[in-house]
This record gives sequence, structure tokens and C-alpha cells, in this order.
Amino acid sequence: MPIQFNNLLTDAGIDLTKTILVRHRDDDPYAGQSVCSLWRQSLSQFDAYQSRQAAGNRAEFSRAEKWASFIGLRDGKTVFVGLYDAKYSKFDAAQNTDMYLLSKNSALSEYDGKLFIEWGDGARAWVQRAERRNKAISELRLKFEEDPFPGFPDFIQSLSNIDSLPHGWVEVLKNSRGIYLLVCPTTREQYVGSVSGKEGFWQRWQSYVRTGHGGNVKLKSRELSDYQVSILEIAGDANEDQIPAMESRWKRKLLTREMGLNSN
Repeated sequence: MPIQFNNLLTDAGIDLTKTILVRHRDDDPYAGQSVCSLWRQSLSQFDAYQSRQAAGNRAEFSRAEKWASFIGLRDGKTVFVGLYDAKYSKFDAAQNTDMYLLSKNSALSEYDGKLFIEWGDGARAWVQRAERRNKAISELRLKFEEDPFPGFPDFIQSLSNIDSLPHGWVEVLKNSRGIYLLVCPTTREQYVGSVSGKEGFWQRWQSYVRTGHGGNVKLKSRELSDYQVSILEIAGDANEDQIPAMESRWKRKLLTREMGLNSN
């Protein structure tokens, strides 16, 4: 029989009836970062993120003296990131949210980022009472490691996910140049673009995230869309003058001037 998370709480003297399990989604960006990156790089910002909760969830949050916090990762796994002492603070009428005072509890801290559970039944319920949901521990690692970059051929994301990519992925994209493809999820029309400047693909795609069109003529004239973005070719050792020819070759292959969203 697998070890249960509640066994760890009980062994640490934690009252299950006053503890809730909180599962944050990694693809819910905050301050321009994924939740997992936020937790790894700035615990103060992570605590600010989770200390503000929708007023509609007050019944669950305000009753709890302890929060066992988890992050639901993109691969479907759920990692434990800490136990917190919690106390209701105030209601923010401007944002219709409740504020909580959180302080890190040292109990179970040796498992932060290393212990994974099966969230199991009630997966859509991201806040659950510990005494009602005893989670099976599925994995215990020596250290936390984010998902590795999938490789350029397998990189496919929606623009809405760009700001929540793992930190390691962002670094790869910042240091890479080449040819990329945007695909409209509604019309299936395609746009081929190139990157040759500093901070590579990451910087270029940020312009689409900010504006919805990145300054491109045809994209400006269309309704905003959450384009799927992928990488067609890496420039490698090619110099900046060779990249436009690479871009033009892909436009010819995919007919994006004739049937797509490229205007030149």
C-alpha cells in the first residue's frame, strides 16, 4: 500500500481537520512567470500570489489554519512546495478578493519540491480538505528538477502559454535564432517569421504576446487570435544576412504568401 500524504501530516502533529490542500496550476501566470518559476526564483512573490484568493472560496480557506501547497505541473504531476500557517487578514473590495497572512511552517520542509502526490479524485477541485482527501505519495526525489526543454522539433505552444514557460526553456529560447511558424487555431492560416536579434525567439514572441500582431500588416487587420507557435529551423552558425533567405525558403514551401498570412 502506498504511503499517504496525511501520514506525514499526522506524524508532524498537524491537525487534519484544520488543514487544506491547495493545488496551484503552473500555467496560471503571475507577474510574467509561471507559478513554478515564481516558487523557485522568488518565494516572496509566490507567497503574494497564493495569499490573495477569490472571495467565493472563503468558506474553505478561512477555516484552515494550515495550507499544504502544491503545484500542478504541465506533465500532470503534482509537487509539494510547502506547508504554511494561514490566517484570514482582510477583504479587498477593489478586486473582490480575500487576503491571508501566510508564514512558512518548517514541518515537512525537507520534502519541498521533492515529494509528488496523486491528486486523484476530484482533480478539478483545487482546494480540498485534508481529512477528506488522503493523497497517495507517488514519488520522492533527491532534488526538484523542472521538465527539460523538449527540443526545437517538438516545441509547440500557444502564445498565451509563453509567459508561463519554465525558466530553463526561456533561457534556451533567448539564446536561439531562426525561423518560426504561427498558426491561427480558427482558420488554420499560417505565418512564417524569422528571428536574428538579441534574446532570440523569446523576445520576438513577446511582441505578439503584448500586441497580438507583432507589427505584422496582415495580422494587424485580423481579429486577435491565440496563435500556435513552433520552430521550423534553427539558424545555428548562419550569419544574420543568411536568415532572410532561410525565411523566404519556408514561405515558398508553405505557400504562406499565396494562402497564408505573409504579405511579402
